[in-house]
Amino acid sequence: MNRRLGYLSLLASLVCLLGSGAISGFEGELISGELFGLELHTLLSQALLIAAISFGTIGGYLVISQFLLSRTHEKRRKHNLRNLLRFIFIVLAVIGILGALTQQYVGVLFSLGIVGFAITFALQQPLFSLIGWVYIMVKRPYEVGDRVAIEGSKGDVVDVDFFVTTLWEINGELVSSNQPSGRVITLPNSVVLSSHVYNYSFRDFPHVWNELSIQVAYETDLEFTRQLMIDVADEYLGAEMERAIERYRQRLAETPVELEVKERPSVNVRQEESWVELRLRYLVHPRRGQRVRNELYERLLMQLNEHPDRVSFPVSRSR
Repeated sequence: MNRRLGYLSLLASLVCLLGSGAISGFEGELISGELFGLELHTLLSQALLIAAISFGTIGGYLVISQFLLSRTHEKRRKHNLRNLLRFIFIVLAVIGILGALTQQYVGVLFSLGIVGFAITFALQQPLFSLIGWVYIMVKRPYEVGDRVAIEGSKGDVVDVDFFVTTLWEINGELVSSNQPSGRVITLPNSVVLSSHVYNYSFRDFPHVWNELSIQVAYETDLEFTRQLMIDVADEYLGAEMERAIERYRQRLAETPVELEVKERPSVNVRQEESWVELRLRYLVHPRRGQRVRNELYERLLMQLNEHPDRVSFPVSRSR
């Protein structure tokens, strides 16, 4: 549908262009008279030329975008490509229309440079946001679909346009445990130039480490409990975690960073005043964090309660 509409727009552009050329060629022989001090045939010729540029821009955008998008299967790349093409064709349309009105395309480009310099001071924030959009397109600190945290706002990126980034909020003031709140956050793209951006689902490694804490009494057999927790987590997440760690090690090999990374879940021990805290460390996709945590809690508690002679839980009220 879009491609057909694009071809029709290109055809309309050609007809308008031919009409403009024909009227200019006759130089008032067919149409005479004036309007607002300008000759009618000149006004009509320019109007048809502007219509030709407008139809040509729309048609070119529809045809080229449909051609390129049909060969791109990733949603994120489609979104970025669509925005980039839209920006390019808008710029071309503005230059073309101003050039048609003034009959001086080189002068238009020069004037746009001067005007752009002049309005920089009046429109600093929108211009910085536009520069931020270019930075996002080139450096790709985040893309549509990523889960990010920017300037105290956390959410899933649903749109990145020329000036703002739109997030579906996660957590916030209404909910917790990495759950959607239902609110929409709009951030100017300029924030990426001056703020930290935390990307929880970066394209090369869309995983994060999580920890799950279990509190046990000092009488607990710690070695047995630690191994039991590792076995439960390994049975549930082991294969997936091993594949993800392999990707992570490949990424590390491309950097000068030397870091030891375990490919299986592990348990760290922390001593508290009235109990011992066992922290299970594992790798998970950020959108599955709470779901995996709930499942692990259920499995761990079921297994731990089957060994009351070796696993004891603290009973202090201060817990």
